Amino acid sequence: MSLKKVDVLLVGAGVMSATLGKLLAQLDPSLKIMMVERLSKVAHESSHGLNNAGTGHAGYCELNYTPQLADGSVDISRALAINAAYEVSLQFWSYLVENSVLPAPEKFINPIFHQSFVWGEQNVAFLRKRYEALRSHHLFEEMEYSEDHAVLRQWMPLVMAHRDPRQAVAATQVKQGTDVDFGVLTRRLVKAMAVHSTFDLQLAHTITGLKQYPDGRWHVRIKDNHTGHNKTIDAGFVFLGAGGGALPLLQKSGIPEGRGYGGFPVSGQWLICKNPDVVKRHTSKVYGKAATGAPPMSVPHLDARIIDGQPALLFGPFASITTRFLKQGSVLDLFASLKSGNFKPMLAVARDNLELTRYLVTEAFRSHKDRVASLQAFYADAKVEDWELASAGLRVQIIKGCDIDGGRLEFGTEIVTAKDGTLAALLGASPGASTSVQAMIEVIERCFKSRVKSADWQRKLKLMIPSYGESLDENDALLHAVREKTLAVLGLERRKGKAGKVAK
Repeated sequence: MSLKKVDVLLVGAGVMSATLGKLLAQLDPSLKIMMVERLSKVAHESSHGLNNAGTGHAGYCELNYTPQLADGSVDISRALAINAAYEVSLQFWSYLVENSVLPAPEKFINPIFHQSFVWGEQNVAFLRKRYEALRSHHLFEEMEYSEDHAVLRQWMPLVMAHRDPRQAVAATQVKQGTDVDFGVLTRRLVKAMAVHSTFDLQLAHTITGLKQYPDGRWHVRIKDNHTGHNKTIDAGFVFLGAGGGALPLLQKSGIPEGRGYGGFPVSGQWLICKNPDVVKRHTSKVYGKAATGAPPMSVPHLDARIIDGQPALLFGPFASITTRFLKQGSVLDLFASLKSGNFKPMLAVARDNLELTRYLVTEAFRSHKDRVASLQAFYADAKVEDWELASAGLRVQIIKGCDIDGGRLEFGTEIVTAKDGTLAALLGASPGASTSVQAMIEVIERCFKSRVKSADWQRKLKLMIPSYGESLDENDALLHAVREKTLAVLGLERRKGKAGKVAK
């Protein structure tokens, strides 16, 4: 059995591993980095264009990031954090474009209006409060709001067509929103690393074991899926960025910090428009409110996209129940993840989330006609024959143990790191790819503590991300400075100002 020594082992060829690899390669070009992916292609699971929202999540239109509290107020804290984190991603991508590491930005990111739309008096009151809370903060100062049918027909003509003029409606709009093809972005990042002799990409290889040796290094067994041959990688640092596959690998590692974690897998499906005339008529992202009890990944939206260079129009996603942790995984994934350390939390979550389970089961058995009926609440003229069903990917929500009730289900993301900093895993689902740069900087700060404090790495981080070490949430002037540059470098100003006037 051969033994290869590397400084960094990245497990999974998705946007998280690609981002971490590129950040580390920029900080220290001498690092020997290997990326291992069980599939035969890069970015073919969660980072694939159809397997994620692609919204360029910035908190502009996703209503689940701003919950209404018991006292009627709207909590905007998560939207602020996500927006600031996305600005970090934009800075890093801008740096890579300026230095010809990434291609012309329109290959992976495009400007598109981000809109929220609701109907009914109660929902209108919520959106108004949300707007008032967000608009007062400099991160969201360009947000617009209207309850005027005439204005909204200019903003979203497809959505407003043949809508009852007496219906109470409201919408917000941000013109500097984006659409990101994370599949293309990931492949370009990996391609940029692959030109260097210090990078090794191993596709169609499966991790079969992880063991830490007394010297702190990890011996990771990998199997060639085509030949069946095995080899061992001796790695100084291991990152488990394999989407739903990260949890089983974290369990294999045996680190104490991973004990007690479980996973709740949720799959999804899109309705995709196959009528090019309809696709041309909708050019924005319109997010609505999720049904009561629905998971975040099922927030309904009528979504104009560019996937692999082609315009597309999607609606959904429709959540469903599954036992797989990956689209191309096994139906036994959930059962195999049951361990003595997480059995109690997972049972507690199953007990406390029966309504969610029933909702997912019900969604799984909806007919095509029923799904199109949901679409017609957004687009009244939608025709059954113009839409087809396609997989929207799969996410594994985090289950954590706690002393109070045994376990809880969480819908965010979480970074788990070994105490000695030699291994890190990314768990969870949302907002995921859009905040990948901020998340991977956190991995670097936790796992390369001495090096990240060096003057050299601090200088390079500040060069790649001008806001590094400062708060965009708190620093108005800094936010305007970095936003002005990233919008210009990434060509995101092209369509700004083309929407209708706002009814204040």
